[in-house]
Amino acid sequence: VAMTLNTVEEMQYKTPAGQPSGRYYGENVETFCITFFTLEYLLRLLSTPDLRCFGRSVLNTVDLIAILPHYLQMVLECFEDEDFHLHSGDIETVARVGKVGQVLRIMRLMRIFRILKLARHSTGLRAFGFTLRQCYQQVGCLLLFIGLGIFMFSAMVYSVEHDVYNTNFTSMPQAWWWAAVSISTVGYGDMFPETNLGRIFAFACISFGVILNGMPISILYNKFSDYYTKLKSHEYAMVSKARGKVRFIKRAAKKFAEYCDEAVDLKPEEGDGFVEIFSERPRSELPGC
Repeated sequence: VAMTLNTVEEMQYKTPAGQPSGRYYGENVETFCITFFTLEYLLRLLSTPDLRCFGRSVLNTVDLIAILPHYLQMVLECFEDEDFHLHSGDIETVARVGKVGQVLRIMRLMRIFRILKLARHSTGLRAFGFTLRQCYQQVGCLLLFIGLGIFMFSAMVYSVEHDVYNTNFTSMPQAWWWAAVSISTVGYGDMFPETNLGRIFAFACISFGVILNGMPISILYNKFSDYYTKLKSHEYAMVSKARGKVRFIKRAAKKFAEYCDEAVDLKPEEGDGFVEIFSERPRSELPGC
């Protein structure tokens, strides 16, 4: 949320000239969140019994990717400011600073991976990741068919459209973009065939995309639904087990309190008899055993 609000113009600090200074009002919120995520990651790293298992975990890798760009950005910004102030008139230094600025933009873009931290607490996201791992062959076949369709229909349309005056189909890569947009049934409208034969090919491309996109839905949905149900059942069993332990502790404490009250209410001459009765009881009948 803080990263999104920082892109709003009203949330940015301005220079005396009215230009954005590169600083944001929500920087403190973002820094607090990153600090919290870092402490959480370090505590889990220090408390794990198996470092290899911790390093192989996908969720732990996602957590590292979520917090690492912030610190890399801080380091790059320090180098950028230092080089600019020391060699402000050097052309090579200015070019180097420009390259550092490009890397900084990439680092800022990588901050969107923080939302993947929700996968640790979201049953749906974990089920979706498991579905993709289990159906990688079906997904691979789908991508293969999409690639073949894009190459085939782009070649067909380019062969009949490249001679048209003022056409957008000036090369095969340009036609690839049109075929990708058409086969996904999006259709931006920035490129379209003008000849009758090209329109026939376009209709075939769109029809192929409709059929192709509907093929893996049932397979993916069944896998996702089954694994999601298993995860929910496991979570419910864990919660029920934890509640059962709490109820057992409460009952044991209540029984122990009742025995203590009975012992306090007994007369001195009755105490010895109560102790004998209490000592003769089996261990399984004692409170808390």
